[in-house]
Amino acid sequence: MARLRVPRGRGRPRTGPEVVLAGKACSSREIREHLRRRGIRAVIPVPADQRSHRLRRGSRGGRPPAFDRESCKQRNTVERCINRLKHWRGIATRYEKTATIYLAGLHIAGIFLWSAR
Repeated sequence: MARLRVPRGRGRPRTGPEVVLAGKACSSREIREHLRRRGIRAVIPVPADQRSHRLRRGSRGGRPPAFDRESCKQRNTVERCINRLKHWRGIATRYEKTATIYLAGLHIAGIFLWSAR
């Protein structure tokens, strides 16, 4: 998370994203605190074990972290697209030696998936 950067564009350079969409595996106190310190909104679902632990602690468990369902739906769309791309064996195992050829394979697979819709 510390190395997360957004590409520079025109105007004032940005050093971080506005929102981070992540899965339940990234739902740790350290990651949430790191993002909060950098002023980045975290959209991370809370696993059931963390939720039950917080509820078991009662009022000392603290307030549950905010969660935006609409943003999480966008993350789900991206994950499904990546899973469909992984059906292409060359992309899933990254046989290509150079990043340029790998990117060309991604483009071709994307064109096929988009035209199959």
